[in-house]
Amino acid sequence: MAALAVPVEIDRSSPVPLYHQLAEQLGQAIADGRLKPGDPFENEMAVAERLQLSRPTVRRAIQELVDQGLLVRRRGLGTTVANRKVHRKFQLSSLYDELARDGRKPTTIVLELSQQTNDRAASGLDLPADTPLLHVTRLRLADGIPLAFMQNWLPPAHHGLTREELERDGLYATLRARGARPVVAQQLIGARMPTTTERNHLDMPRSQPVLTMLRTAFDASGHAIEFGDHCYRASDYTIDLMVDER
Repeated sequence: MAALAVPVEIDRSSPVPLYHQLAEQLGQAIADGRLKPGDPFENEMAVAERLQLSRPTVRRAIQELVDQGLLVRRRGLGTTVANRKVHRKFQLSSLYDELARDGRKPTTIVLELSQQTNDRAASGLDLPADTPLLHVTRLRLADGIPLAFMQNWLPPAHHGLTREELERDGLYATLRARGARPVVAQQLIGARMPTTTERNHLDMPRSQPVLTMLRTAFDASGHAIEFGDHCYRASDYTIDLMVDER
């Protein structure tokens, strides 16, 4: 497939740097769908000649898009448009709901549904270590592409959850339908290299890290209702935070 030559207007009288003008307009072409995930990107020399810009200017614009996660450089394949990222707002919601709101098609595959004990999860749920918990392992896909490998542990009250419910709806929607409503959560965000199991399910190369999230969610009475240990493809997933001065 030939790379699309995106129309760009460069204003040389503007105080806005030329590389930034170029990056902004190319980024908009990705955002509005003119350039789609996987599309080849016009090479540096071709852009420079077409727009009468220096190669360092074009190189800097392309690097800005790479840094934003909009373009991917692969040896032997050139530069392509990256997979569409999931930008998850820092609020209590499920990934399933976020994907649906973003116009994506979420799919869930339940890999395991069993009762087991787990010291760390029991501690997070404020239960004795020998409490049998419902352990749910799921693979979440967005538009058919693996995005998240998710493990959750739930108190005995939720042992009746079924594979069909969890694959049809998000976990939080299923809990709400059963009368358990998560209203607040404690979350810990991090990053690490994936395990072999995670890497295989997420279809990731050995060298790429995953973004991780540990979460304990509570209902309005302050009772813990789920403990989650999730990891996401860092190349396709971000978390948006709003911070203020204290």
